[in-house]
Amino acid sequence: MKELSNQQVADHLKRLNPWWLSGAIDAETMALQPRAYLGPVQKLLQETELRRAVVLLGPRRVGKTILIRHLIAALLAQGVARQRIAYVEMDHPLLHGQSLDALIRQVEAAAPEGDGARYFFFDEIQSHKDWEKHLKPLVDHRPDLRFLASGSAAAALKRQSTESGAGRFTDFLLPPLTFSEYLHLRREPAAIREEEPGLYALQDIEQLNAQFVEYVNFGGYPELTLSPTVRDNPERFVKSDIVDKVLLRDLPQLYGIKDIQELNSLFTLLAFNTAEEVSFEQLSQRSGVGKQTIQRYIEYLEAAFLIKRVFRVDQDGRRYQRERNFKVYLTNPAMYTGLFGANKPDDPQFGHLVETALFAQRFHEDARLNYARWGTDNCEVDLVESSLALKPTAALEIKWSDRHVNHPESLKGLVRFMRANALPVVWATTRSKFGEATVEGGQVRQWPAAVIAFHYGASAVRGRMAGYEARIKGIVE
Repeated sequence: MKELSNQQVADHLKRLNPWWLSGAIDAETMALQPRAYLGPVQKLLQETELRRAVVLLGPRRVGKTILIRHLIAALLAQGVARQRIAYVEMDHPLLHGQSLDALIRQVEAAAPEGDGARYFFFDEIQSHKDWEKHLKPLVDHRPDLRFLASGSAAAALKRQSTESGAGRFTDFLLPPLTFSEYLHLRREPAAIREEEPGLYALQDIEQLNAQFVEYVNFGGYPELTLSPTVRDNPERFVKSDIVDKVLLRDLPQLYGIKDIQELNSLFTLLAFNTAEEVSFEQLSQRSGVGKQTIQRYIEYLEAAFLIKRVFRVDQDGRRYQRERNFKVYLTNPAMYTGLFGANKPDDPQFGHLVETALFAQRFHEDARLNYARWGTDNCEVDLVESSLALKPTAALEIKWSDRHVNHPESLKGLVRFMRANALPVVWATTRSKFGEATVEGGQVRQWPAAVIAFHYGASAVRGRMAGYEARIKGIVE
């Protein structure tokens, strides 16, 4: 029986790392705008006093490999020696059975030149058995090496990184594109721009709404955003490349799920009801699956960054002791397009997708987000944000309509919540109009949903970058 030779592995590593000879990243990658998170990931990777590996997490197809290529381009531009940067595709058949130690020795033999730190990018690291146990001692004993590990099985990476890499790994979640990132990556001019933090210049609300509708249907994934070919068949891209691989491969391998069809049916049901209130009782009756099994499945789907639960509070912002009801959101509204087809702005379902898109801007923050529903008349507020002390600090009612602009008092649930919690200002979204009025002693401000989505997205990116800066400083100090 033939064995793989070291020369075959060395030749493959050279093919994976063409910059060892050319000194440059391919033109196709360089033509793409980098994600907004390039800077903080690079700082985590290059902080000399940190002594940690970066674990790049995120759903499938959000651009992790492209981010790695932009990182390599940034290192080359900084003057890092070309042969000191190694990209290793861990799921390639030629590398099966190779230990991380052996791969590092192979890279050092194949690319021996240059001085300074050597950078290793291990992509699809989850395909390497017990990767976290092998990477941790390398972080401890090879201070001359910098590591970034990435992979598509986000749930597995997160669990393994947390359990085995405490103090040696720093997780970085790369989320789907926010609306502000989407507009930045598109080649057409955006109808809104941020002139300074929190200050926006709106050019044309009709144009912005058209871009927002495109984002809701296609915008969360860079490929779906930029490639006309992929956009022509979003069902194949989302379902085959993202959803099916998570449901059929990642989650069963990680959690030992045997009834994959049952899991798939539940996810389809939840996706179709994004932004709707559900309960374990309802889901059990509709699916015929036991409530405890459904609860486990939902936890798995959350770990894979496919869905997010949001829990209910009362008019005072307090969580219910028995949480029978909750809302489920897709973490990216474009998943709905891939499963059920694109929606037009006047379609009945589009309002739920607007709500999903607004929540999606904020799921990768540390914000405490709930929704409020109370009383016999089922007063509701779609988004409630709370402080560390669990006191409501902000409230937003999400509408895809302008009919409340001249009658803000008709937003009864929002006004009652404002009064009950002494909030000086509350917000509501509209389709295209702005409004501000004093109602029962407080300010009700109404902005178009697309503008709010842009604000949330820009603030989320800026806040996360500042948060990682603080994390780095805190760890180093």
